[in-house]
Amino acid sequence: MSSRTPLGVLDLVPIASGSSAPEALRNSIDLARRAEEFGYTRYWFAEHHLNPGVAGTSPAVLLALTAGATSTIRLGSGAVQLGHRTALSTVEEFGLIDALYPGRLDLGLGRSGGGPPGERPVPPATVTPVVDGRAPNGLLIPPRFSFAHLLGSPRVALQRKLLLLPKAESQEYGEQIDDILALLAGTYRSPDGVEAHAVPGEGAGVEVWILGSSGGASAEAAGARGLRFAANYHVSPATVLEAVDGYRAYFQPSDVLGKPYVSVSADVVVAEDDERARELAAGYGPWVRSIRTAEGAIPYPTSEEARAHAWTDEDRALVQDRLDTQFVGSPGRVADHLEQLQEATGADELLITTITHDHADRVRSYELLAEEWQRR
Repeated sequence: MSSRTPLGVLDLVPIASGSSAPEALRNSIDLARRAEEFGYTRYWFAEHHLNPGVAGTSPAVLLALTAGATSTIRLGSGAVQLGHRTALSTVEEFGLIDALYPGRLDLGLGRSGGGPPGERPVPPATVTPVVDGRAPNGLLIPPRFSFAHLLGSPRVALQRKLLLLPKAESQEYGEQIDDILALLAGTYRSPDGVEAHAVPGEGAGVEVWILGSSGGASAEAAGARGLRFAANYHVSPATVLEAVDGYRAYFQPSDVLGKPYVSVSADVVVAEDDERARELAAGYGPWVRSIRTAEGAIPYPTSEEARAHAWTDEDRALVQDRLDTQFVGSPGRVADHLEQLQEATGADELLITTITHDHADRVRSYELLAEEWQRR
C-alpha cells in the first residue's frame, strides 16, 4: 500500500438482488480477509437498520466474527449509532472483542439512529472556498442536498420507535462521548461520586473516532476532545470541506493526538477499463434513490435491473450529487480522483466503499485499486 496515504475499507454488507443476508455476511468476511492480503489498513462496518438490501445492523457482532477470520488488519465501526445506545453498552461490547483480539479495534461513533437534531455551522472564515462547484484543486463539490424530507418520513419515525425503549430519550452527544472515554480509561464517576468500571472494556486498546458529515456538533466533539475524525465525501460530498475544516478549527491537542487526524470516505468502483467499471456501477443510482426516498436500501440491482428503472426528474435530483462524486473507472483514473480528494481535504487516510452486484467484482475492484496505489 502507498506509504503516503493509507487506504481503508468501509463495508455496508450489501445484499445483492437474488441473494440473501447470510451470503452477504459470508462475502463481507471473505472481503475482509482479502483486504488484509491486499494491504488495506482498516476494515470498518457501517450500521444501518430496516434496509432490505443491507445486512450490517450490528457493527460489534460483525467485528467479532471478522476478527476471528483475520489477523492484522484493524477493525472498526463506521459508525456505532449512539442515538439509541448507552455509553456502557458500547464500551462493554467493544471491550469483549478487544479482550480476545487486543489492539486492533477502532470505535467509530456517530450521532444517527435517534440522536437529537441540530448542527451548528462552521465559522465561515474556516471553510475552504468553493468556486463554481469546485474546490481550489478542482475536486467536485456539488450543491448541498437537503435531507429534510427524510426527517418527516413515517419509516424514519418507525425506526426511531423500534430502536429506542418506550419513553427513552437519547443522551446529549458530547456527554455520551465523555462517558465512553471515561469508561475506557477507568475514570468514570457519577455526579455524586460513585465509580463504575466496565469489565471487559476498561483499559481496552481501542482507537476512538468520531464520524461526521458537516462541521457542526460531530466535528466539534472530535476536535475539542483531540480525537480522530472521519468525514463522509461518499454520503454528503457537498459538506466534506466544511466538515474537515470545522474539525481542524475546533481541534485541541490531547493525550491521544497532538494534531488533527482525518479520514475521508469515497465511493469507488474499479475495473480493468472504464467501460467495464461503468457497467459494474450501473446499479448505484437506483440503490441510492431507494435510500434517499426513505424506502430503505433495496437489494443491490444487476446492471440489467438498473437499466430497466424508469427515471423521473425528481429521481435524478435525489441522486445526482452521489452519481457525480462516485469514482468509477480504470485503476489509474480512480487513483487520480482519490489523490485529488486527499489533496483537497488534507486527509491522513482514505476510506473506500465499493458495492457491486457480484462479490468477485467487488473483491477485484479493491485488488486493482491496491495494486495501483502501491505503484504511486
